Order: sequence, then structure tokens, then C-alpha cells
Amino acid sequence: MIISCYLLVFVSSIVLSLAFTGWLRDFANARGWVAPPELDRHVHTKSIPRLGGVAIFGSFVAAAGLATLLPKLTGVALALPARTAFSIFGSAFIIFLLGLYDDVRVVGPYWKCGIQTLAAVLLYAGGVGVHRLDLISSGRTLGAVAGLPLTVFWVLLITNAFNLIDGLDGLAAGSAFFSTVVVFVTSLLTPNAMVTLLAIALAGAILGFLRFNFHPASIFLGDSGSMFIGFMLAALALAGSEKAPTMIAVAIPVIAFGFPILDVALAISRRFLSGKPLFRGDRDHIHHKLLKRGLSQRGAVLVLYCVTSCFALLSLVLLHDAAMIAVVLAVIGIGIVLGVQYLGYVEFSELQDVLRRTAERKHAIANNVEVRRAVEALNSCTDFVRMCAILRNTLHSIGFDGFRLGRNLGETFSGTPFSPMQRTADGELQLFWDDAGTGESVWELRLELNTDSHHRLGHFSLLRKGVESPLLVDCNLLSCEFRSALSGAVLRAMNGHRSSVRRAAPGNGAAAAKVASASSSD
Repeated sequence: MIISCYLLVFVSSIVLSLAFTGWLRDFANARGWVAPPELDRHVHTKSIPRLGGVAIFGSFVAAAGLATLLPKLTGVALALPARTAFSIFGSAFIIFLLGLYDDVRVVGPYWKCGIQTLAAVLLYAGGVGVHRLDLISSGRTLGAVAGLPLTVFWVLLITNAFNLIDGLDGLAAGSAFFSTVVVFVTSLLTPNAMVTLLAIALAGAILGFLRFNFHPASIFLGDSGSMFIGFMLAALALAGSEKAPTMIAVAIPVIAFGFPILDVALAISRRFLSGKPLFRGDRDHIHHKLLKRGLSQRGAVLVLYCVTSCFALLSLVLLHDAAMIAVVLAVIGIGIVLGVQYLGYVEFSELQDVLRRTAERKHAIANNVEVRRAVEALNSCTDFVRMCAILRNTLHSIGFDGFRLGRNLGETFSGTPFSPMQRTADGELQLFWDDAGTGESVWELRLELNTDSHHRLGHFSLLRKGVESPLLVDCNLLSCEFRSALSGAVLRAMNGHRSSVRRAAPGNGAAAAKVASASSSD
């Protein structure tokens, strides 16, 4: 008998939704109550009615009214306490009116949140809310201090989550249908016959509406439909979990509504990271990203249907074995990471870089210490060979692949017996640590070397053969203290080299003059 009741309510809800949605669509088109594609984030190209929420609400209320008559007709105990019924339907009606007004007139985000909070408080006052959460208070009932804020948070999250994903034809309604099936199944096992009937009535209303809302849509949900569906799912999940085990009461609803929750979390996170207003709409939701990846509207919706159904199936796995929670969460976590990488959110790429740089900070500090030690060694260095050894040891350890002396310096130290140095076609001297990597560098940092009186000695280049790994060193340290110490070491080495040339060839004024000239011009 109870199965017949469920089937009767489901079929009645579908038929009512089909009839009501078709009539409402034609009526709205005849009256000109249509929504043109005004905003940049809109993907439809023609004016379409967005009062589908009226059909959903009307069909659901009619089917729910039929459900309240079933106890008298069948003798099956389906009664819902009057206070609970009033809180669910009364607060749902408030949400529906809020969305309907927003479909006709614009309601600001703070007003929306305020009225949604009022509806959540009314829901809690009627006995539907978060009254037990073992993660906070094991085995004990939560008081209003903890239970009311959690209830408000849950209602706001789910209500606005389904509102935010309503960006493609059939996306919000189809995703809600999968989530409603999970609520229906879990309420069967609790058991809670009245919640089961309300869930199946909502599922039928959504399914009938999808006939007109799937791409190409002839009518939209509007805020009245998306917020009403989200609120009802939030309320039914709470009502159906009053006497349920913790896993059913907490984990299953959260996982079942995983796709809209994920979209909300991504939207808030990326807007926060990019410094944009949290409540301002954009074209970077998951469905927008799929369109940018080249999928059609229908293709993107079908992909997200698969995602939603996967969340629903994973939540139902916990009904069979609650011990699978770790495996389920691991699968979801891996899927989310891979999905976010596929969608290519630049905000999260930058966040990954920040986290990576934070982890590499210790290495950067060690490299900066090496540079400062090189500065100390260069300050006391007086010959070219010792200077090259200091440069090689330091620059190799901090990530550079070689260094190069400008043409003027190359000519000055051309006679110095430092065999690893090689002369380029331009007359410069260069050294790579890797003997096989003596080709042209991919990247270089050029430092102009000067005396204390600002006379140019020539330029010195730090070379890197690749850019796959980041350079973990303070470039300001290289361009200031290191450059100053290197300039002093080069000047002392030039003076020492000049003196050695004079001692080696006494009376050779032309050679000495050539060295002196090379040390004062680039």
C-alpha cells in the first residue's frame, strides 16, 4: 500500500508539472513576460520566460496536498506534526516569494541573505534543523546556540548553491533531481514516510519541468524555482535525518549535494583570491568553464549530470557501509583536484604557486646565505682565478648554470690561465658547469660592474639553461650587495693582472697601455 502511495504521488506530480509548465510557458510568452539575454554571463540568445519556479511550486504543492489526504484514504500513517509542516511549507513559501520577486524586480544580495536567514530561523523554530552532530557533541542534543547557526548555514549554502548553478538549460533542475533521489532513498531507510512522499513529489515536479527546460529550453527556472528547490532539499535533508545515524544525517546530504556545494566553494574561493566582490556574478562557474573548453550547452550539462550522479552514488555507498567514508572522501578529493586542474582556474594556479613558494622558502633562505658568504669572500678576493672559483661554487649551488664576462672583461683577462673558460665569437668569456651545455643560454641576468667612482668596468651575466624550476634567490641581493662585491673583486683582479703583465714584460709600454685602456672602457 505504501509503495502505491509513493507511485501515485510521483506520477501525479509529473503530470501536474507537465500540464502546468506548458500552460505557464505559453501564457508568459503571450503576455511578454520573458527575460532577454541582458547580462554578460547569460548564455541564451533569445528572450525566454523565467517563471518556471511557479510551475514547480504549484505542482509540488498540489502533489503534497494529495499526500496529506493519503492517510484518510489508505489508513497509512503519514502524518507530519502540524508545527513541523507549517515551518517547512511556511518558510518554503517565503523563499518562493523572494525568488519570484527577484525574477520580476532585482533584490540585492544582502536582502536575499537576510530573508533566507529568516526562513531558516522559522524552519528551526518548527523543529527542523541541526539538533545533533556527533562531531561537536557526541550523543548529546545541540542547543540553539550551536544548532541554529548550523541550520542557517546549511539552508543558506544549499539554497544559494542551486541558485548559482542555474546557468545552463536543465542544469540546476537535473542536478536537483539526482539529489532529490538520494533524499528519497535515505528517508526510506530512516524511515520517514512523510518526508519520503514530499521528496518524491518534488522529484516528480522537477522531472516534469525538465521536459521544457532541457536544451533548448523554452522556459527557465528563475530564482523562484532554483531557490525553492534548493531550500526544499535543505529542509527535507534536515527533516529526514532527525532520527538517522550520524553518517546519514551529515555525510550523505553533504556528498549528495556535492556538485552545487563545490561550485559555491570554488566561486567564493576564486573571487576572494582575485579580490572581487563575493556576491557579484561572473562567467567562471564550472559550467562556464566547460563551455570555454569547447563543449556545447547540451554536452556541458550532460557532463555535469554525470558528475552529480557520481556524487549521488558515492553518498549511497555509505548507506551500505559507513566504514567506506575514507575511500569515498579520497575518491571525491582526487576527482575535485583533477577537475579543477582541467578547468584551468588561474586563481588556483596562483595559489598553488604561493604554497609552493612558501614550501621552498627554506631553500631560498639557504641560497641567500650562500650569496652573502660569496659577498664576504669576494670582498677579500684579489686574483681572477680565485674569483672564478668563488663564483662557480656559489652560482652552481643556487641554481645558475654558468656565467659570462663581457667583451671588455674578456679581453682584459684573456691571458689568465683558467682553462674551463671559453671564448665566444663576440670576444666574451663564459663558463658552464655542465661540459655538454656550452650552447646559448635561455635566460641571463646581466649586472653592470662599476668602480666606487662610477666608472664602468664591464658587464657580468649569470646564465641559466632552463626555466623549469624557479630561481630561489633574492634578485635584489644579487643586483646590490653581490654586484658591489663582485665589482670590487674584478677591479682588484684587473689591477693584479696589470701588474703581472708589467712584471712579465718590463718596458713593454704598449702592452701595459692596452690593459689599462681595457680596464677603463666597455
